[in-house]
Order: sequence, then structure tokens, then C-alpha cells
Amino acid sequence: MLLTNNTEITEFILLGLTDRPELQPLLFVLFLFVYLVTVLGNMGMMALIRLDSRLHTPMYFFLSNLAFVDLCYTSTATPQMLSNFLSDKKSISFVGCFIQCYLFIALLLTEFYILAAMAYDRYVAICNPLRYSVKMSRRVCICLATCPYVYGFSDGLFQAILTFSMTFCKSNVINHFYCADPPLIKLSCSDTYIKENAMLISASFNLSSSLTIILVSYAFIIAAILRIKSAEGRHKAFSTCGSHMMAVTLFYGTLFCMYVRPPTDKTVEESKIIAVFYTFVSPVLNPLIYSLRNKDVKQALKTVLRRNVGSAALMPPGSKKLQL
Repeated sequence: MLLTNNTEITEFILLGLTDRPELQPLLFVLFLFVYLVTVLGNMGMMALIRLDSRLHTPMYFFLSNLAFVDLCYTSTATPQMLSNFLSDKKSISFVGCFIQCYLFIALLLTEFYILAAMAYDRYVAICNPLRYSVKMSRRVCICLATCPYVYGFSDGLFQAILTFSMTFCKSNVINHFYCADPPLIKLSCSDTYIKENAMLISASFNLSSSLTIILVSYAFIIAAILRIKSAEGRHKAFSTCGSHMMAVTLFYGTLFCMYVRPPTDKTVEESKIIAVFYTFVSPVLNPLIYSLRNKDVKQALKTVLRRNVGSAALMPPGSKKLQL
């Protein structure tokens, strides 16, 4: 939809992943299934960590925050996307687009530094095990978890304000499945120099700084592991870091491709495919990566299930559980 300079935009049209009508129902079923698995997996992980006292450690505290962030940012885009698959009018209000853009950026930035905090936690656990309880005290853990939220939502708000302070007069059709920065910049008829550079600086700084923390932490971790004489000890130390490195590789790899490039027609098209990975694939895989390969989580799950099954078996027939 072409607009004139005097036209005030009140809504945007989201083109989605494809314009082929015959694929819409299939994609709806596919992404609905992935979203439900993501919700169940991440909520289950948070509930399990809360219920089992053996998981009340810094490592699982950060993991519960990671699950919460994954759940939130996949929920930022998915409901609108699912609705558009079955709707003829694939629109989102101007305010709704601003909120979606803001939350998406804020939660992505938050995840950068949650992953960095998790790497630091593993560094302290392996390189300074005797001082682990002091260096990773409750106060330190709360600070390391809170700072990513404060910074992420502050920078996210700044980036979203820069985006929506631009004038949109070329069109209100966004070539994406959510309100992302690159396609919105393509719609602007005002000077986008400040916004493009602010986006590039923010993406470059946050990707590089958080990744530097992770890489430096793992450099010390690997050096410490190589000094362990027993093969069993080295394997046990590596196993505590393997899940985190898999999640980092998947998450950062796709984001480098997404944001550290100037927005062009070709990159906007490519970004839709890349965005699927960090919007859907990463959040659905993280609970599997951190649970199926983790003996503590599997044991905690067995304990919780056994406790619930045992409680149900001991209840007299026809009795009801007391509601508090």
C-alpha cells in the first residue's frame, strides 16, 4: 500500500514468511506445534528448578532465567504470526508494532548477557571451585541476573524510539512476520543514517562484548580442564559446559547473520529465514539441550514425578486434594 507524505500510519501489514495461500494452514500447524512444545519445555524447566531443592544453585538459577527469556521473546511474535496465518487481514496496529519491536530487541539483548553470566558461572565453578560459594553468592547471582534485564530493556527502548521516530510514507507493508528493525527502516522516507548506525553499533557492541565474556571464560575453563589429570574428571568438567556452548553457537551464529549487515531487499528476505532459527528453533531446543544431557535435571524430573505419583496413589478413593 503506497502512502503519501501526509498520510498518518495507524497500522502495518505483515507479509509473513510466504505469500502462498496453500501453505498457510500447514505453517500454522507446524509453528503452533513448535510454540506449544516451547511453552511446555521452558515452563516445565522453570517449574522443575523451583520444585527440586537440589537445583537451587547458581547454574540452575541462570538457566531458569534463560528459560523465562526464551518463553517471553518467542511469545512476543508467535501469537500474532499464528493469527495472521489464518487471517485475510494480516495487520498490526502502530502501537502494537512498537511494543513488539521493543520487546523483541529488549529480550534478545537480555539473553546475550544471561548467556554471558552463565559462562562466568561455569568459569568460577571450574577454575575457582573452593571459592565458588563466595564468588557466586545469592547477592551476586541476583545482580548478574538483574543487570541484563535493566540494560536490555533500556537499550531496547532507545532503539525502538529511534525506529518509530522515523517518518513512514513509502508503504505500511512490512516484509517480515514480526515488526523487525531492518524492514521498518526500508519503509522510511526520512533520513535513516542515525538509526542504521545506532542499530549497527548496538548490535556489534552487544554481540561482541557478550561473546567476548563467553570466549574469555571458556579460554580459562579449557586451560583448567586440560590441567586435570584424570580422563573422567576432564569429561565431567567438559560435560557441564557442552550444553551451554551448543546454545551459544546456535543463538549467536544466527544473530550475527541477522543484524551485522545493512538492510537491503536481499538481506530482509534472508533475515526472515534466519529469524525463524532464533525465534523458534533456539527456544525450543534450549530446554532439550539443558535437560536431556544433564543428569541432575533428569534425576530431579524422576523425583518430582515419583513424588506426585506416590501422593496420588496414597489418596483414598473418591477423596479430593485440599485446595489452599
